[in-house]
Amino acid sequence: MPKEVAATLNDEKLCKDIFNRVLLDAIDEGFLSLGNLSREAMFHNLEASFEIKKEDVPLNLTKFKTFLETVFGLGTPYLEGIIAKRLCEKLGIDSGKLESTDLVVCVSELKRHVLSDGEKI
Repeated sequence: MPKEVAATLNDEKLCKDIFNRVLLDAIDEGFLSLGNLSREAMFHNLEASFEIKKEDVPLNLTKFKTFLETVFGLGTPYLEGIIAKRLCEKLGIDSGKLESTDLVVCVSELKRHVLSDGEKI
């Protein structure tokens, strides 16, 4: 777990800004699994076609998922799984305990867990 995340968790709760930054890092790494040029193209197309800037993805997860479905079709769950796994790794949570790899559900579940008292998962 990154020192910044661990320190914040020890200070009570993980603030939303840091959670969103960690989520963006996981998405970035998920896209990077497709290659650096593909990652750049994905973020460019996200902004050009769906009017979502990279830094605004955490506030527009449903629209982001629609973007993924438009680009990847039936391959969307695979990429969502990569992103979910990376997010869990960054938060120090076992990804095998997630109820779903659907990105919107996963992020909601992790956010509840991390930003609350840590129950479930």
